[in-house]
Amino acid sequence: MADRRLQVFHTVARLLSFTKAAESLHMTQPAVTFQVRQLEEYFNTRLFDRTHNRISLTDAGQRVYEFADRIFDLYGEMENAVREMTGDVSGIVMIGASTTIAEYMLPVLLGDFRQKYPDVNVHLKVSNTEGIVSMVENNVIDLGVVEAPVLNKNLVVDVCRMDQLVAIVPKNHPLANQKKVKIAELLKHPYICREEGSGTREVIAEYLSTCGINVNEVSICMELGSPEAVKGAVEAGMGVSIVSRATINKELQLGTLVALTLDPNLERPFSFVHQKQKFRHRATDELLEFAQTYCSEHP
Repeated sequence: MADRRLQVFHTVARLLSFTKAAESLHMTQPAVTFQVRQLEEYFNTRLFDRTHNRISLTDAGQRVYEFADRIFDLYGEMENAVREMTGDVSGIVMIGASTTIAEYMLPVLLGDFRQKYPDVNVHLKVSNTEGIVSMVENNVIDLGVVEAPVLNKNLVVDVCRMDQLVAIVPKNHPLANQKKVKIAELLKHPYICREEGSGTREVIAEYLSTCGINVNEVSICMELGSPEAVKGAVEAGMGVSIVSRATINKELQLGTLVALTLDPNLERPFSFVHQKQKFRHRATDELLEFAQTYCSEHP
């Protein structure tokens, strides 16, 4: 409902980037630039200073941004109030999830949510934990689901469920007949890990540190960007790894991998993360509540 020029300006001002704003709004960058210029012509003043490929708000731009913030807060409150009266839950929800969660937890959850709320369109972005937290911080997404601790104290973090991480080895590996393995014993073998920024890698690094193991001294033979790639490399006998137990059900049934409980045990939280906002669209609130209930009923 709000003036499109003001919506585009508000997004650029929030992200301080025409490129990121274009991605967030699903527009081309020239279209974003055109909308901002139209608003500048309307006010007959510059709203952004553009220097050395960086932008910043002018004094006038800062005032417009503050008013736009209030305007969109009111629009959101109005929409929520009317939809609460009519019982209507609709709209678009932008959700982001780290790779493990997006591939193994969210498909069923979002499918069940879609059945209950067919008029809500959920757009899913997949990245590693670091990328998802950045998207929440920059308001690119409404809700993130991550697999590692979130350090930004300005964000709201709600634990969804605990996830057990286990060692995996090929079926013919020397450790394959064990049920438990000490981490020091596991790391005597070539180790396959996830990429930098991965929540799984971050949690494992912290675990190694608490076990008195220097992460920099671990013999890493491969770094891979997804759970599927890691599992494939272990199945091929290239090394051992540590993954979420939720990701290996198929391989355990087929007998292509063996899972070993780590000693000491390793768990991590899957968590919802979002901004501390005065309001959220009702569809976002419904999705968050639905997901929390789902996680409690499917531990």
